[in-house]
Amino acid sequence: MNTSHKNTLIVIVGPTAIGKTSLSVALAKKYKSEIISADSRQFFKEMSIGTAKPTIEEMEGVPHHFVDCISIEERYTAGQFEKDAIEKIAKLFEDNNLAIMVGGSGLYVNAVCNGIDEIPADLKVREQLNLELEEFGLAPLQEELAKVDPEIWKTINQKNPQRIVRALEVYRVSGKTYSSFRKQKPKVRDFNILKIGLNTAREIVYDRINRRVDLMLEAGLLEEVKSLIAYRNLNALNTVGYKEYFKYLDNEISMEEATELLKKNTRNFAKRQLTWFRKDQNTEWFEPTDFEGIDLYISKKMNF
Repeated sequence: MNTSHKNTLIVIVGPTAIGKTSLSVALAKKYKSEIISADSRQFFKEMSIGTAKPTIEEMEGVPHHFVDCISIEERYTAGQFEKDAIEKIAKLFEDNNLAIMVGGSGLYVNAVCNGIDEIPADLKVREQLNLELEEFGLAPLQEELAKVDPEIWKTINQKNPQRIVRALEVYRVSGKTYSSFRKQKPKVRDFNILKIGLNTAREIVYDRINRRVDLMLEAGLLEEVKSLIAYRNLNALNTVGYKEYFKYLDNEISMEEATELLKKNTRNFAKRQLTWFRKDQNTEWFEPTDFEGIDLYISKKMNF
């Protein structure tokens, strides 16, 4: 940490259902700070249960920014989030030299910590790719991406149409690979960044995921999915927690199968989150219940 900066952003990352919300709230209450949410699915006002958005009770009176901030019909990029979050963090530092950012969306966390690469976009090219996807399926686009950008192909979620389309859009617009745009130098922020990762034994994480899904259903997840069926073609809803029950509502699978699929997809999502966050050597990892150890680490780093 650069001690010439008195302001510090504590960044809490880790897989879904690990306990990031409860830790961030406990720290925010202790340090009288506020929370920036870097969970891209929790931005949307219409999606609450399926995104495990923190409830009013779970927030315990701590202000959470970037939760319920846009509609699923709006387009909101990581670049826009970077700009908005940096502005909000600067505002928070006017009253407190410590702010907290929490979330499981690696791209959005990285946008705030290191800046987002200036990657070209063209909505007409994207529309053409989506038409190809609709007419010919994902396979031809997968083959094209593997050929033109083998580097990004190795690291991308190869079954995610949105990611495949975006990477190909960049290539078709610029003639350069998506991966080449991701090698720009990180931005230097005018505040310290202290990264804390939460993880525990895999079987515990998986058990928490399974229990969370059961609780979501009890809270009315299926009713929430039904209320959003008219918007199912939006990118925001092509995500874990919604797409599984759209299959059920289409009579493709049973309710039981949809629930098991959701649990499986969430476990896979947690694995991908860990893979992303473990790449950052600046993250210090803790058990989610080790509040004392985490608090001591923060105190030492900030010279409290």
